[in-house]
Parts: sequence; structure tokens; C-alpha cells
Amino acid sequence: MARIGYARVSTADQHLDLQIRALRAAGCERIVEDHGVSGAQQRRSGLSSAMRVLRKGDVLVVWRLDRLGRSIGHLIIIIDRLKRRGIGFLSLTENIDTSSAGGKLIFHILAAIAEFEKSLIRERTIAGIAAAKARGKCVGRRPSLNKVQCSDIRAAINAGMSVRDVARQYNVHPRTIVRGIERLEID
Repeated sequence: MARIGYARVSTADQHLDLQIRALRAAGCERIVEDHGVSGAQQRRSGLSSAMRVLRKGDVLVVWRLDRLGRSIGHLIIIIDRLKRRGIGFLSLTENIDTSSAGGKLIFHILAAIAEFEKSLIRERTIAGIAAAKARGKCVGRRPSLNKVQCSDIRAAINAGMSVRDVARQYNVHPRTIVRGIERLEID
């Protein structure tokens, strides 16, 4: 069982000294670092390297939770991925240790809060869409092509021009051309 430390700073002019000292004091055999990388980024070379090194029974150690990820949802995804691989997680500052009953409880509470937050956002989004529709607003993205353009496109294709050439002319994907023509037929 190895302890692998992960340290991260958001800007290149910040220092990792405090984190590294704490990780060494916690018994980390190896410490992987990310410099000038936001915690909101899904792909981080140092974190990816740590994930490759970790084996079943190992523990990923961070100085604080926010060093691993910016949002609870992102943290839960990472910690759950570790759990499925049989890897423990330890946050030194918050004293969250997923190998202990208390640490598992805190992790599950965080997961429940994240799920609750996601449900609230979804409910508000659905209510907002319904309210916009009730006011007569069109919801969703505007079509890339208007009706006049779709009519011109249909005429060009009927005259023998290829869908790909028309798409290039209007700077859209060929599938957008096909959908525009289909929308004309529905209206």
C-alpha cells in the first residue's frame, strides 16, 4: 500500500512548498504536481500521471479538497473512480479518509448534496423553459439557416449542386443543410 500525493497550484507564480511538506509529513512516497492549472480543468497532466501510478490498495493524498477539484460534482467523480479501482482517498486539511467509516460518511453526504443540487438546477431549468414557452418565446438554439436560405438551398440542390458544396458555401455542416430542407417540408 503506497501513499501518492497530488499537489496543484492555479497560477505559475504560486508555490507548492506548503502542500509538498504536508504530503511528505503524511507519508507520501511519491508526489505528483500540476503548476498553473485550474482545478476546474478535467484534464490535468499531473493528476493523470497520479491516476496511472495508483494501484489497488494505494491511497491518493491531497493537502485540501480544492486541490483535487473545484466542484463537488467533479470531486465525487474522481473519488468514485478511485473507489471503483480499490484506491483510498485522504484529504489532510478536511480530514476526509475514505478508508474510514467517518470519511465514507462525509463522502456520501457530499455526493447526496451534489445530487440534490443537480436536481434543483434541473427543476429550475424545466420551469424556466415552461415559463418562456408560456410567454410565447422560442426555446433552444436558433437555426443556422433561415427559411429564405433553406429555400435557396433546396433550389440549388434541385439544380444539381451537391449538399457538400452547398454546405461549404453557407459555412455549415452538410447535416445542417439536410435539416434545413426537412424543416421547409414540415412548415
